[in-house]
Amino acid sequence: MRKALRWLLALTVLIGTLSTAGAATAAQPETAPGTTSTDTDIKDRLLAIPGMSLIEEKPYTGYRFFVLNYTQPIDHRHPSKGTFQQRITVLHKDVSRPTVFYTGGYNVSTNPGRREPTQIVDGNQVSMEYRFFTPSRPDPADWSKLDIWQAASDQHRIFEALKPIYGQKWLSTGGSKGGMTATYYERFYPRDMDGVVAYVAPNDVVNNEDSAYDRFFRNVGTKECRDKLNAVQREALVRRAPLEKKYEAYAADNGYTFTTIGSLDKAYEAVVLDYVWGFWQYSLLSDCASIPADAAHATDDAIWDSVDTISGFSAYTDQGLNTYTPYYYQAGTQLGAPTIHFPAIEKKYIRYGYQPPRNFVPRSIPMRFQPWAMADVDSWVRHHADHMLFVYGQNDPWGAERFRLGKGARDSYVFTAPGLNHGANVAGLVPDEKALATARILEWAGVASATVQENPSAARPLAKFDAKLDQRDIEREPALRP
Repeated sequence: MRKALRWLLALTVLIGTLSTAGAATAAQPETAPGTTSTDTDIKDRLLAIPGMSLIEEKPYTGYRFFVLNYTQPIDHRHPSKGTFQQRITVLHKDVSRPTVFYTGGYNVSTNPGRREPTQIVDGNQVSMEYRFFTPSRPDPADWSKLDIWQAASDQHRIFEALKPIYGQKWLSTGGSKGGMTATYYERFYPRDMDGVVAYVAPNDVVNNEDSAYDRFFRNVGTKECRDKLNAVQREALVRRAPLEKKYEAYAADNGYTFTTIGSLDKAYEAVVLDYVWGFWQYSLLSDCASIPADAAHATDDAIWDSVDTISGFSAYTDQGLNTYTPYYYQAGTQLGAPTIHFPAIEKKYIRYGYQPPRNFVPRSIPMRFQPWAMADVDSWVRHHADHMLFVYGQNDPWGAERFRLGKGARDSYVFTAPGLNHGANVAGLVPDEKALATARILEWAGVASATVQENPSAARPLAKFDAKLDQRDIEREPALRP
């Protein structure tokens, strides 16, 4: 069902691409006599794309790595109404290899890095900064143009611009909010990619129904670990007065303010209530040894340090929230946000509970929630998923509400890595599922050997692991963010 876009379509897109590129945009390179366009240096080919400009090139053995700007319309429905510069990166290996399209859903890294599917298929990688994360933000910013369709259209347009250069199979991937982004891209442009690998992607279909999270926290890990975490969280609220004095001094020393959330007290409680969630999102069961064992008799500093290490007391300051305004805007308009209960803490100690995304976005930015957005994507995945792989971690809270497949799904899978958290990946799956997932990724990318096609258990990543290039750390976003 999935076929590469026809060259005619690709050429049409290139001709129609907006020509308001940045100052560093190169002219179309001339082809030397006796050579073909494929002999042209890859940098020149990239910069020949209308709207593409070079920020910098960084060396890495075996690759070319480019940080680029690409001119995008602010509104893909009305391209004539202004443009902005969107950062992308290209990790170039060879135009004869498949290409992986990656986004984390936030800012893009400007250092060379290879995601797991890129290592598996030994391919190129294109990475995109999500719209409205600075510097990829229109000025002035019309926040109504920050939605999942506009972002998917950013990806679609980048793909169409690069497909004539990277003509082999394409896969999209991302972790957490990036996994959500890859899924939304597939929903709106199902003919672009040859496969999707979405890691730890939350799926909050009904924003006001979050009982799955409560069930998760009743059972995750061991009772001993849950009790230790609950006790520290409770103690941080019991000792609110002395610890907020410490917070005031901490904020003053660092120049932190609380205008957006409204008060230091609201910020303090938000950080504390993130504590248990944050532990399971980013830590392993073995890390419970680092949690104070007797919270009631621990020092104030011990309670503070544990909460600060896991939740981060800077997270809900104006300075901590500023970078993530685009995420909270989307959470409060389309993505949804979880709300959980705290049965181990008496109600008298909780003043605000989990606060809505509206509290984390400046009031000057209007917001209105669209309850149909996630329901539409969820229904599409259940009935139309094709060549899609979802990977979750057993102990990751965000996986409590996840994507599921229905009868209409084809060659698609949902796997759970035992004992893993928000950093779950294919490598962490049980052997049979790991082999199957690897084999399907290779097949979708068009690089599965005859042996792998006959026997999926023989599937292995095609590129050797590179400790500097292959990023396996959890994509950590402080506070309650996917």
